[in-house]
Amino acid sequence: MTQPYLLSLPLHGSADSGWLAVAESPHLPFAVKRVYWVVQVPTDRVRGRHAHHTLEQLLVAVHGVVDLHIRVEGQAEMQHFRLDHPDQALYLPPHCWPELHFGPGAVLLCLASQAYDAADYIHE
Repeated sequence: MTQPYLLSLPLHGSADSGWLAVAESPHLPFAVKRVYWVVQVPTDRVRGRHAHHTLEQLLVAVHGVVDLHIRVEGQAEMQHFRLDHPDQALYLPPHCWPELHFGPGAVLLCLASQAYDAADYIHE
C-alpha cells in the first residue's frame, strides 16, 4: 500500500514581486478531476475522520497551518504531518484516515483524482 508523503511544488517569482506555486502534470501523482478548498474551520473542530476506497488527494495549506494525524489501514502507528507552506503538498492515497486540525484562518486546498462519489467514502 502506498504511504502518505510530502512533495514540493515548484515556485516561480521573487520576494519583491510575489510567488506562484504550481501544481501541474506530469509532476503530480494523478490526473486532477476535482478541486475544492476548506475554509473557516473553528480551531477546536477536527475535520476528516473518513477514508476513501479509490480516491487519491493532494492537500495544500494555501494559508495558515493544518496539522494532520493519519492512520494508514493495517498500521498501528499514526503518521503526523504539518502543512504550513503553500508550495508543499501532502499526497494522501486511498485507505488513509486523516484527522485535520486547522490553525486560525487556515485554508486547505484539495486536488482530487475523481469527481465526488458518496459510495467511495469509508466512514467506519
